[in-house]
Amino acid sequence: MSTKKNKFSKLDINFMKLAFVLASTRQGFTGTNPSVGCVIVKNNKIVSIGQTGFNGRPHAEFNAIKNTNENLNGAKIYITLEPCNHYGKTPPCTNSIIKSKIGEVIYTINDIDKRVSGKSLKILQRHNIIVKRGLLKKNAENFYKPYFFNRKTKLPYVTGKIAVSKNNLIFSKGSPRITDKFSDKLTHLLRYKNDSLLISKKTLNNDNPKLNCRLKKLNKFSPKRVILDNNLETDNKSYIFKTSNSKNTIFFYNKAIKSKILKFKKKKVKIIKSKLSNKNYFDLKKMLKKLYITGCRNLLVEGGNDLTKSFLKEKLFNEFYLFKSPKKLSQLVYHKNFNAQKLLKKNFKNLVKINTKFGKDKITLYRN
Repeated sequence: MSTKKNKFSKLDINFMKLAFVLASTRQGFTGTNPSVGCVIVKNNKIVSIGQTGFNGRPHAEFNAIKNTNENLNGAKIYITLEPCNHYGKTPPCTNSIIKSKIGEVIYTINDIDKRVSGKSLKILQRHNIIVKRGLLKKNAENFYKPYFFNRKTKLPYVTGKIAVSKNNLIFSKGSPRITDKFSDKLTHLLRYKNDSLLISKKTLNNDNPKLNCRLKKLNKFSPKRVILDNNLETDNKSYIFKTSNSKNTIFFYNKAIKSKILKFKKKKVKIIKSKLSNKNYFDLKKMLKKLYITGCRNLLVEGGNDLTKSFLKEKLFNEFYLFKSPKKLSQLVYHKNFNAQKLLKKNFKNLVKINTKFGKDKITLYRN
């Protein structure tokens, strides 16, 4: 049975690392459920693998057991998170494990979900299954940080991103492009990994962005677009408005004339009325709570200077990517200056330098 200090072999570690690779490929695509990976091994050979299905179902353990015709009697299963043990929209994964006659279960840490947390151990042990916990525990704590944050706070995990020139400009009319193509690819990777993307109406009307993922074959995983538009003044000829529907776009507003509200309703675009703060700007914390209710779990903010500063001042970013180009932009034409770098240092304890190997931009990840 489970002991206080479980000893793990190099093979155990390698099998669990593979399970995390499987989990990572679905991170951001499992809806309100965590992304889980698992590997089934018999006689030290992999007989099946599984990962959480898109939108969260089926679960990884169910998929792995279903994906093999092998007799699993006495096999080991490596799981990146405690298996579920309660009835929801699907039966418990502990049931599938017990029925398959798997002999040993190894997982990293307990699920934070109160319906599950710590209960699987006893359920499995009652059926004479060996259970070991704690393998690659630190990896799990880091990997499931967004999921644990979601469950604890009932808020999306928020990632910020902004690009600046060497002289800290985020826009100059004569030079709209700041970063190189390699930084652009990382930006699209961030869009791929987050289920929603937030900008302001100001950015939408000035830049007419697409806000999609343009990595090859991954465009279908583009995030939901979220727009802050106090009076519903979004340009109706913009790409975002023209391509909006009830599934891919949400507009937050405070007050708008009936004719504008009707335009959005005719397109069946989701609009959510939200309160303003004392500074006549959206109450961002309340807006995030409403986004969480809609199913948003991982939010990328690609705002300008004002929106970014507002999030930083309220300490709503969980992590932040600062792209700094070696280019200097001219200040002789219309420009926007990013002056929130002091706030970044106040908000975050740790800095990670990201090397793209090919590009010359400096990319810094701020996180706690």
